[in-house]
Amino acid sequence: MDLVQQVREGNKVAIARLITKAENEAPEATAALRELYPDTGRAYLIGITGPPGSGKSTLTDKLVKEIRKRGKTVGVIAVDPSSPFTGGAILGDRIRMSDLSLDDGVFIRSMGTRGSLGGLSKATHDAIKILDAAGFDYVFIETVGVGQSEVDIVKTADTTVVVSVPGLGDDIQAIKAGIMEIGDLFVVNKADKDGAEKVVIELGQMLELNQNMGDWYPPIVKTIASTNEGIVGLVDKINEHLNYLANSGELIKRRKERISNEILNLILKRVTTKITGKLSEENFWENELDEILNKLKNPYDVTDRVVDEVLL
Repeated sequence: MDLVQQVREGNKVAIARLITKAENEAPEATAALRELYPDTGRAYLIGITGPPGSGKSTLTDKLVKEIRKRGKTVGVIAVDPSSPFTGGAILGDRIRMSDLSLDDGVFIRSMGTRGSLGGLSKATHDAIKILDAAGFDYVFIETVGVGQSEVDIVKTADTTVVVSVPGLGDDIQAIKAGIMEIGDLFVVNKADKDGAEKVVIELGQMLELNQNMGDWYPPIVKTIASTNEGIVGLVDKINEHLNYLANSGELIKRRKERISNEILNLILKRVTTKITGKLSEENFWENELDEILNKLKNPYDVTDRVVDEVLL
């Protein structure tokens, strides 16, 4: 049986193999993704983002277990910082989720950002498609951290959950300034800690200032993931958001935007590869550097010439 068919049947070994090929940008991965594409678009994609130490992994673990109790299958992509030596994920498969790997209805994969500034690499998007095509009902994408460069998640997930915790001090201000507009749901985890109510109030005040929310007002849910408190209610709110997206037409709109962004990124990658490949064969501008330095030429004209010669 070929790899594509095994992925369609949910074979975990085949899924892992194809994701690895995608990470390594193997040509057969692209061929497989072409074949699998008609099987995508069925999974509900949930992004989990928040600062380090906010308990995202524990929260994701408990969310997955609650969803499994409801009879649904779940894929998890945990995006970690890349090792500077191997390019792989530093943290590896999350220890807190290790018991989930024994569940046939759950697949977990840690992936490195591989230098992607937005927090998600191209291989992450490929892995999402692979898990989608493999028939998982939900796919969770847990990101590295949070910040201005982390907003890639909102271009990827159907629902984005932003996690915060008490005691972050000035960090909470940075979070609110950076990604308040991308959150569909806000979670105050470790809600048994001092200052939890203060965080809830501050988040509520920031949401009131946001004029671009539309018909959905993001709920703020308090959880204590370590003891499973608030998890059932959070899953209910996530599903409530899914129903809102489906009934309002927002789900189709978001997915069209995602496809548009994906096509643009694929075009940019193809063009960049072609230009850099051509420039490595022939040094197009080496002879002109002295002329530019002496102001006999300018970088803009040289750029026009290179683009014309390579692309036209």
